[in-house]
Amino acid sequence: IAAGTLIASVLACVPALHIYNVASIVVIFIATITEALPFIRENPMFLMSFMLSLVTGYAIINSIPSIFLGAPDEASAFMVLPGQKYLMLGKGYDAVVISAIGGLCGAAFLLFMVPLAPMVLPVIQRLFAPHMGWVLALILAYMILSEFPKGGDVIAGPWIRLFDAWKSVGAGLLCMFLSGVLGMILVYRPIVPVEMSFQNLLPAFVGLFAIPWVLQNILSVTPIPQQHISESLDLDADLISRATGAGALGGGFAALFPIVTGGIGGLLAGHATAQRDERIFIMSQGVSKFVYYVGAFFLFFVPSVNLTRGGMAWMLSTVFTPRTHYEYYIAIGAILISSAFSFVLVLSLSRLVIKLITRVPYQRVSMATLFFLILLIFIFTGAPGLLVGFAATGIGLIPVVFHSRRSNCMGVLLIPITLNMLGCGPAVAGWMGLI
Repeated sequence: IAAGTLIASVLACVPALHIYNVASIVVIFIATITEALPFIRENPMFLMSFMLSLVTGYAIINSIPSIFLGAPDEASAFMVLPGQKYLMLGKGYDAVVISAIGGLCGAAFLLFMVPLAPMVLPVIQRLFAPHMGWVLALILAYMILSEFPKGGDVIAGPWIRLFDAWKSVGAGLLCMFLSGVLGMILVYRPIVPVEMSFQNLLPAFVGLFAIPWVLQNILSVTPIPQQHISESLDLDADLISRATGAGALGGGFAALFPIVTGGIGGLLAGHATAQRDERIFIMSQGVSKFVYYVGAFFLFFVPSVNLTRGGMAWMLSTVFTPRTHYEYYIAIGAILISSAFSFVLVLSLSRLVIKLITRVPYQRVSMATLFFLILLIFIFTGAPGLLVGFAATGIGLIPVVFHSRRSNCMGVLLIPITLNMLGCGPAVAGWMGLI
């Protein structure tokens, strides 16, 4: 647990490096060492606890690059705008800690669910399993219909006002469509070499979510103000309970339903519970992100359920399958210990990153981040991955330029998977000339 949390604390601070990318390499490495497989099968708790702590540490600590370095993943992209606002007010440390407290609340929620999950989850699974396709279709429809105009200025002329109203909405629809086309290509005609197929989506996600924001930081001339290290936070029991409720609702929904990320789940839950306070929003996103990443993995250990949700569960299932309540309780213990350890690390790592961005010009930090992102794509996926990453960056710049929702970029997964679940994916792919 300690080793996994410490490794996650380093990897989580690396912009856009998803913990799944590293975990997949670990699993492949283990699978190639035939001497290690018998040991893993006889002592599965070592690998299980290590991977649980990896994802737990990542879920809590990865808010640091999202807020300070502007390189969010698909689950934390919603937190960027309020987090950036806090950063420009000199309160980036507060935003990171509030998000980390949300992670602890997410861990408490999973502990609360331990006695209930074996009884409740099988019922939910039987209820929703036949209807996943149209549920995902409704989520797509809601994301499109809930996009709203970002203009509002008084402009002369009806046609100019119409264009102003539809500018951000149209950009959101275009982003959803283009990311969906990219997703169909990646699903039916993958460009990444076969030997790197486990990293097929890496260049797309880095291009859609990380590179556009880093480019915006490079072009920005606004300096990062001096950051204040707060000794306390303006939080109370009512705010924490509301944020936990909204975040647990969104993260739980994302954990149960395939392809729905913590960010999308948090968006739906935020609309359902009408949360407006920025502190509640940031904390609820921290809860949602934790329940999405860690909760989806935890479902793999629930007796009588063993749901395989998320990349970490799929990877672990290749070498180990939990079957007893003993493994179930060990899993929640590992999550709780890693959560507490990760929160302590957040406080120190945030201070280190603040020293970095206040001593080195933010544009230079962003340029170094951009260079690392491009190098990351090339190392994992080669030249074909760079092609995908550049195309994805063009799509990801649409929300940045026209101020539409970044969640529309999730069409890269939502559209092809929804079409496949509805049974019309191959037909659409054939119409596109992909098969």
